Amino acid sequence: MKEKLSFSQLMALSLMLFALFFGAGNMIFPPAMGQLAGTNVWPALAGFIFTDVGLPLLAIAAVVFANRSLDTMAGRAGKKFGRFFIILVYLLIGPFFAIPRTGSVSFELVVTPFLGADTNPLLFSFIFTTIFFTAVYILSANPSKIVSIVGKVLTPILLIAVFIIGLSAVIHPIGPLGEPVGDYNSIAFFKGMVEGYMAMDALAAGIFALIVIQNVEAMGIKKESNIVKYTMLAGLIAAIGLAVVYGILAYVGATSGPLGEFANGGQLLSAVSKHMFGTAGMLILGIAVLFACLTTAIGLTTACGEYFSEHFAKLEYNHVIIAVVLFSFVVSNVGLTQLLSITLPGLLMVYPVLMALVLSGFLDKWFKGRQPIYAGILIGAALISIPNGLETLAANYSISTAAMSNLLQMVPFYNLGLGWVIPAIIGGVIGYIVSVVKK
Repeated sequence: MKEKLSFSQLMALSLMLFALFFGAGNMIFPPAMGQLAGTNVWPALAGFIFTDVGLPLLAIAAVVFANRSLDTMAGRAGKKFGRFFIILVYLLIGPFFAIPRTGSVSFELVVTPFLGADTNPLLFSFIFTTIFFTAVYILSANPSKIVSIVGKVLTPILLIAVFIIGLSAVIHPIGPLGEPVGDYNSIAFFKGMVEGYMAMDALAAGIFALIVIQNVEAMGIKKESNIVKYTMLAGLIAAIGLAVVYGILAYVGATSGPLGEFANGGQLLSAVSKHMFGTAGMLILGIAVLFACLTTAIGLTTACGEYFSEHFAKLEYNHVIIAVVLFSFVVSNVGLTQLLSITLPGLLMVYPVLMALVLSGFLDKWFKGRQPIYAGILIGAALISIPNGLETLAANYSISTAAMSNLLQMVPFYNLGLGWVIPAIIGGVIGYIVSVVKK
């Protein structure tokens, strides 16, 4: 019997993957970037799509072609490094950053616009996040339902809400495209690339690929080539959907100049919705954000529960997701602005290493599994990415790092956010020499 998924099954997988990717950051970063980019919104959007659509698609492919195993992909530089890096990624996209952000973004856009000036936001934040993360736990407790819950129910509601807001802004723009600000004047594409880190999709891509693969197999597909085909098709369809929605949201931000400046994209979207539709518009936005954040939180919580319970014998799935949900609940109440100020430095440290790992994986045919080459590439990338993240973290808290900054400025392409590339190549060459000497 020929193995084949129906169109509806493929679309359910694609919508599930889209919804897993399209979370809190995907709603708020494109419009914020669009407002700052102004007339340079399209090159900035291209850079954003490169790192937040292209790189996740490559990461899915890297996992699929690495025997459908994160351990194989990350372990090429050494088993201990592979295990450490995977755990770090799960923690970053789980309870440390991404899951708490879903709660704080939901609160800021769903509840905050309707609070009076005299109300205590901390109390309401506590109540809202309690309800939000209780729902996350209940829906994550049965991961086998994730396709029907996310792909068939939540995602269509999310897409309808986003397109109502986005298309209205396209048909009736708030104002003309604004003037580019800061680096968006000269290096809009590369600035957009760095903004693409913030959505954290490339970190989660390999993990989400495993979820898709599991569901493809559950639908009766057993042949290796067919599993690869349907996983990549679902990834491609989800990537196209993400790119379209990012374009709409970035354009909304680029034309929002008459409404003033905002601290983050969440406040910007709230103001746009209120301007266009009044209270009804804010409700539409609230629904969109709530479902975007809820679907991502469910996917990430499920992924964390499955990974840690499978790789650590003493940990049970239910205990892991309880711990993840409780920790995320606490962190989410520190506030969105504070959370974002910590997120970017952490991502600047990790993302270049991830990009080096994913891209080098496609060269395995020529590297022939030589561990020193992979180790050299990743060490070279980390030698720049870690100081870059520390520099950004220090700047957020007004700590001077003049000596380190002057040294980093000497690295080629550093100002473009690509300072890790040359050191990674040099590290790979050194690793190749080491492997030849060892042989």
